[in-house]
Amino acid sequence: MSKTKLSLSALVLVLAMSIVLSACGGGNKEGNAASSGDEVKTVTLFQFKTEIVEGLNELAAEFQKEYPNIKIDVQTVGGGADYAASLKTKFASGEAPDIFSNGGFAELDLWQDKLEDLSDQPWVKDLVPLAAEPMTKNGKIYGMPLNLEGFGYIYNKDLFAKAGITELPKTYSQLEDAAKKLQAAGITPFANAYQEWWLIGNQGISVAFAQQDNPDEFIKGLNEGTASIVGNEKFNEWAKLMKLTVDYGNKNPLTTDYNTQVAMFANGEAAMMQEGNWAQTAIDAISPDMNIGILPMAIGEDPAVNDKINVGIPENLVVNKDSDVKEEAKTFLNWLVTSDIGKQYITKEFKFIPALTTIEANPEDMGAIGTEVYNYVQEGKVLGLQSSKFPDGVTQEFSNVIQQYIAGKVDEQGFATGLQAAWDKLKKQ
Repeated sequence: MSKTKLSLSALVLVLAMSIVLSACGGGNKEGNAASSGDEVKTVTLFQFKTEIVEGLNELAAEFQKEYPNIKIDVQTVGGGADYAASLKTKFASGEAPDIFSNGGFAELDLWQDKLEDLSDQPWVKDLVPLAAEPMTKNGKIYGMPLNLEGFGYIYNKDLFAKAGITELPKTYSQLEDAAKKLQAAGITPFANAYQEWWLIGNQGISVAFAQQDNPDEFIKGLNEGTASIVGNEKFNEWAKLMKLTVDYGNKNPLTTDYNTQVAMFANGEAAMMQEGNWAQTAIDAISPDMNIGILPMAIGEDPAVNDKINVGIPENLVVNKDSDVKEEAKTFLNWLVTSDIGKQYITKEFKFIPALTTIEANPEDMGAIGTEVYNYVQEGKVLGLQSSKFPDGVTQEFSNVIQQYIAGKVDEQGFATGLQAAWDKLKKQ
């Protein structure tokens, strides 16, 4: 073969290879981005709501379709685990997340030096006033509320009818009478998951705080030593309520967890359980279209005071101000509450009560519990969730004391003394 023919053959081969390589690279958006040197940045989202993990991962995948250079890594520690302790460990070990959960109020104060000011974000103007309060300080917004949540006693309307309960209980005496009627009809009145520290030490005890004449002043007084849990009528009444649920509840409440409790209720084995609208998806997974509603946790004998549901913001998503990807984190948060699919998941998949006016609160989406909680909110029949105002670590200490009381190891006086001692040990000096 001559040198000329060899050169032509080589040229043809080079051209052919170029065409093949061009074809392999064409039509791949991410491939083109990667080849041009665009970096995929990872945003870690560390949160505690175990019931929405699957949905959050699905949303993260949808988000990356629109923003191929931003990946959301969802990390969850919740349920019976101690999220607060895990979060502190992450920061201490140099693995601080880019987005994380915060309850607001005292928890906002605890973490404020790590939080990005989000006041300029487009969703801020659409916040429901109740939702904005926990993460507002000095006129600035430091977190995006994920939803409103309300809790009380979820009840089975069909079992109530079977037991002849025609008037919904709004006082302790009426609740006791309902429990007796249910028991007489062969129905277990309460399914109690008192193994769960958050159920009693975070949420349940909040009722006794919320029914104080001025909850904020009472908490301030506890911190300053001018108020006391010992001898306080509302805490005595709450202890009485706990005893009622145990006397008319399932066996072994201290070894019953959330999943077991929900299964008992959803299978019709009990008529009531202390939970909130977050339990809707778990109930639906067992008994779709169950005829249920929610009752206030009645302490004392004043129906006007008791005809209120405890409602608050369980989780605000905040941005770590020292994060290298805080702008990408803000992009995701804004997308979460403004995109059609984000809004859809918040109401239809998570069964959340929206914390923003731009997300429609549709009863068909939120489920029976969420709809009733939302109605309480619309009617102004709300007691604020107080636990996020407690000193750091008190909720776990409270749960230990309450569990001792439920087990019969301390009496009502010991219960109140134990709660006071827990507060005094952890309050800010």
